[in-house]
Amino acid sequence: MGRLTVDMFLTLDGVVQAPGAPEEDPADGFRHGGWQAPFMDEESGEAITHHIAKMDALLLGRKTYDIFAAYWPKQSNDMAIAKKLNAAPKYVASRTLKTLAWQNSRLIDGDLAAAVTALKKKHGEVRTIGSAGLVQSLLQHDLVDRFNLWVYPLVLGEGKRLFGTGTVPTGLRLVESKSYPGGGVHLVYDKAGKPRYGDMTAS
Repeated sequence: MGRLTVDMFLTLDGVVQAPGAPEEDPADGFRHGGWQAPFMDEESGEAITHHIAKMDALLLGRKTYDIFAAYWPKQSNDMAIAKKLNAAPKYVASRTLKTLAWQNSRLIDGDLAAAVTALKKKHGEVRTIGSAGLVQSLLQHDLVDRFNLWVYPLVLGEGKRLFGTGTVPTGLRLVESKSYPGGGVHLVYDKAGKPRYGDMTAS
């Protein structure tokens, strides 16, 4: 069985909406698009590229697919990220899209949980980048094996968040952490079974 990793850029208060550009996702009047850019640096950019290179397949929601499909095919394959994303098998969870123009893309049909489980059997490393709505469904079905998180030092107080209502309570194990010159912190967590509880008042 392969692994499903969620790659996500988020603020300290868990907001994942529109990190890349002002008009990336203005849903619900979100006014803070492009919040990630001031914290980027060469070292963290290289690390992000390195992690993307590890994937065997990409699983996306409709909105992130539309953003990626409008941008990455136009970029030179001299860029490592463009080369990887353009060549990788891409699976899209959408009830509205009928056709997919980006090369190597296909729609997921039928039950999401069954389809994602099949993808994990077919591919060793399935990655979901962004796709906040899809990630909520993946969390509710307990399908995520690893969280690859890039956390930035700001709070926004509004916007789509990584962990929403309906997330299955899950214990996590920290397997990697590193801070970067621009202020970002990279945290990698593996799923570690059910949460454990104790009593801090017990003698």
